[in-house]
Amino acid sequence: MKIVFMGTPQFAVPCAEALRAAGHEICGAFTQPDKPKNRGKKMMTSPVKDWALEHGVAVYQPLSLRKGDDAAESLRVLRELAPEAIVVVAYGQILPKEVLELPKFGCVNVHASILPKYRGAAPIQRAIQDGCTESGVTTMKMDVGLDTGDTIMMSKTAIADEMTGTELTALLSKAGAELIVKTLEALQNGTAKITPQAQDDTATYAKIITKEELKIDFTKPAKRVYDTIRAMADEPCCYTFLDGKRLKVFRARLSGKISKLPAGTVEDEKTFAVACGDGNCVELAEICPEGGKRMTADAFLRGKKLERNTKLGN
Repeated sequence: MKIVFMGTPQFAVPCAEALRAAGHEICGAFTQPDKPKNRGKKMMTSPVKDWALEHGVAVYQPLSLRKGDDAAESLRVLRELAPEAIVVVAYGQILPKEVLELPKFGCVNVHASILPKYRGAAPIQRAIQDGCTESGVTTMKMDVGLDTGDTIMMSKTAIADEMTGTELTALLSKAGAELIVKTLEALQNGTAKITPQAQDDTATYAKIITKEELKIDFTKPAKRVYDTIRAMADEPCCYTFLDGKRLKVFRARLSGKISKLPAGTVEDEKTFAVACGDGNCVELAEICPEGGKRMTADAFLRGKKLERNTKLGN
């Protein structure tokens, strides 16, 4: 099948590679424009662009598919490429009706959730943050709504108690790669089972992650604090402040300790146990002090004298 692939992060790359390996012709790759990153503001290319260039696939990076000159040019390019299907995996742009209706087999999205749960931008992190025990990937035929299209196939994955966002992303990326190949095969041979999504209260929305919410709110119950930290690991990563300096927190665990201290206060300086809003504690297990290296809390505490009653935060 002749395919245009649309995607941006590393999560999407295994899908592109699986389609290529299955013998599909990827005639073009659409991905987000290069962006400056970190303090040096060096322009960074997306993982999908890197993959496409490595495999000789033409790359297109419009600012928008919905308005302006870029949108008009993109539609012209897509009509010229004449794909039988457009596969969309974490692209980061909303597709207009003109694009959705262009391919014979439609625009097929690989979404990292069990739809209609966790539609939206951050389904993996929100599922872990909410304490879910199951996630998955769903392929769907895209429509003009936000992840509201008819579903085609689904693959479910258990979320282990200590699983992080990074770990679940890797699992679902692999599952999505397998599922998109099966989905296109079924569409091509006419055996695909198209199922309309439920539009009732079973549908939930996974809003985009903001910088503000990455600051740990220790007034929340310990389980919520712990789930949020593991959801955001290793990227974009939660943080707090210690002695006025930012302290990134990559890993934590529920300590089992009970505290009467105010939320955000160190209850046990030997295990870095911090009191939360419900009186339970979380232990900060893997951290990175401002200007330092990522390390275990044990290694950090060997070089830093931490006092009980130390308050974390601003």
